[in-house]
Amino acid sequence: MKLQNKKAIVTGAAKGMGSAISLTLAREGADLLLTARDVDALDEVAREVRALGRAAHVIACDVTDEEQVRRMTDFALAKFGGRIDILVNVAGVTGPIETPVQDIEVDDFDHVIIANERGTFLPIKHVVPTMIAQRSGKIVNIGGTSGLRGYPMRTAYSASKWAVRGITRTVALELGKYNINVNAVCPGIVETPRMMKLCEGKAKVRGWTVEQVYEEYVQDMALKRVTTPQDVADAVLFMASEESRQITGQHIAVDGGWDV
Repeated sequence: MKLQNKKAIVTGAAKGMGSAISLTLAREGADLLLTARDVDALDEVAREVRALGRAAHVIACDVTDEEQVRRMTDFALAKFGGRIDILVNVAGVTGPIETPVQDIEVDDFDHVIIANERGTFLPIKHVVPTMIAQRSGKIVNIGGTSGLRGYPMRTAYSASKWAVRGITRTVALELGKYNINVNAVCPGIVETPRMMKLCEGKAKVRGWTVEQVYEEYVQDMALKRVTTPQDVADAVLFMASEESRQITGQHIAVDGGWDV
């Protein structure tokens, strides 16, 4: 197994991509600390991880709150015997959709920026001292292809995902000398309940059907198929394993060719 006995934290682990990533890491031998705001959903993922024969620990955490992130990190260290080998930052929000920049409320913009930028920064800040002491570690941030190109009517979200890529590249430069890899996986639209809410929101604004919005996404992709959570999880596994030992400060788009 690629991650035998590695100790991993996954934020936003409760649903969709977070759940798929957690189970994929567990299948490859990792013990997990699962964190999100929805503890009930975390418990279900933890049961599935344990059924695979790996340890799963659960703690509620708002990744934008530094004290909660500090407690989460301390909890992980206590459960993992002082080690943290992998951090996967999945937690994030979507924000306003189909909204011209002049119509975005300041509070809505701030909410997205704080959730997606600070929510990536704080777990890194508190996990990095352990990885530095170990002289090893893998940090994988979930960005988005909207952070690789412009995304009309999604200013807040796109800005936040560009920032995640900036965090990734800068922290990679800082931590390379400690044998810590920092990379980003950038999904396009992913087949999850969040995607369906996005399609419903766009359909309502445009006066379209949900099926028409979905098909528009499909036609924008070179491969003409929507990304699955497992597609994203497989890329995260690669970045979290030793197969990516010589890759840092990079991003990999998992989007069916939307950004081509």
